[in-house]
Amino acid sequence: MTTEAVLFDLDGTLADTALDLAGALNTLLRRRALPEKSMAEIRPVASHGANGLILMGAGIGKTHPEHGLWRQEYLAEYERCFDKKTVLFNGINKLIGKLNERNIRWGIITNKPHTFTHRLVPKLGFTVAPAVVVSGDTCAEAKPSTLPMLYACQQIGVNPGNCIYVGDAERDMQAGRNAGMKTVLANWGYIAADDDTALWPYDMTIDKPLDLLKYI
Repeated sequence: MTTEAVLFDLDGTLADTALDLAGALNTLLRRRALPEKSMAEIRPVASHGANGLILMGAGIGKTHPEHGLWRQEYLAEYERCFDKKTVLFNGINKLIGKLNERNIRWGIITNKPHTFTHRLVPKLGFTVAPAVVVSGDTCAEAKPSTLPMLYACQQIGVNPGNCIYVGDAERDMQAGRNAGMKTVLANWGYIAADDDTALWPYDMTIDKPLDLLKYI
């Protein structure tokens, strides 16, 4: 395999967004007179977005009649703080620099809504700008669908078989594998203690960003 591009998940893979996601959730829980959640509780589900956080924080799932209202309020709170404490994980910019030296393009495929990604990504301080950014609502379906994966490859003119996808959630591995990409599990991400990652469809695992270079 000739690696022409490396595509990444955003939350829990490139950027540590958990503090801002947690701040929005706990503000909402306080408003509803519900107990706040600790970072230890929030971090493992941070990659699951608003729906996962609301379910963990208040037990409100997608089929609950108040879910729509909770989601609307959560996103409004996150709007106020989405870029306050979020930072890149250590080693990400070094990895991107190394990819650039090898003329390997890089990009982002996230389930985060465009309303946040298009403002957050430029603020994160990437040393090289991404060649493509695909948000959760860019395509008709989000991960684990292959639509965002194939769309990203189309945008940069790369065959999925020559791409690596790096993420920290089962849906990341499913989407990448089903699209024909090599999949890499980022062990530093938002992985819960009860996640049976051995069952996830990845090709490699890495403990820190620069470890990826061993497979390129």
